[in-house]
Amino acid sequence: MLTEVDSKVLCLGYPIYKSSLDNLPLKSKLLVSTINQYSYCIAEEDAEFKKALLGSDVILPDGVGITLAAKWLNGTSIKKIAGADFHEYQLRRLNENHGSCFYLGASSDTLAKIESRLKGEYPNIRFASYAPPFKSQFTEEENLSMIEAVNSFNPDVLFVGMTAPKQEKWSHAHKNLLNAKIICCIGAVFDFYAGTVERPSKVWRDLGLEWLGRLVKEPKRMSKRYLYYGVVYAVHLVRSKFSANSRMRTTFN
Repeated sequence: MLTEVDSKVLCLGYPIYKSSLDNLPLKSKLLVSTINQYSYCIAEEDAEFKKALLGSDVILPDGVGITLAAKWLNGTSIKKIAGADFHEYQLRRLNENHGSCFYLGASSDTLAKIESRLKGEYPNIRFASYAPPFKSQFTEEENLSMIEAVNSFNPDVLFVGMTAPKQEKWSHAHKNLLNAKIICCIGAVFDFYAGTVERPSKVWRDLGLEWLGRLVKEPKRMSKRYLYYGVVYAVHLVRSKFSANSRMRTTFN
């Protein structure tokens, strides 16, 4: 059985999961988040978001920027685990075990498309969903309504799709109130699975260029995420590298 040390690598201040999804510790409640170059940069500007990420039980490396950082800064080779791939993994597992899942987030139309696809692809899964109001901040009453909807269904897996960083903050704040064995913050995956947004093809993904595929498909929405924050992220990496080298020189002098 893998220990915490065996399954994670400390990279840019975050304990990044580096093992196979088959090795996830499932004996206790898990809060699973993902991190990529964009969410890393946003978390550097948003202390509450950073706290939520660090409070996750598992942080998946959802981006080539993170896998490259682990290699360059730590000398550790890890594989990218996209939120969409984690979602599909959980659905296969639930279908095999006649499990249940709950989708919290997105619009009623998107959720209806998800449910329609689930019925055809994973007939053994029991599922339910809830579309919260589309707003930046929920009221206490709205939070209670969401929690009650989840808990009345009591799912094995709760998928939360409210976009980052809202979904991570909400899940971290309410983890102990939610009756779900696994809570997953997977954002855009709701749209990918519903078909309302097309995920870049496997060719792009195998080349480590899923980010470029998304940029080509949605240039207006993704340009700041991948171009501006790509530069910001690169600066963070260089600073981290030189800071580490400086500490090593100080140690040996």
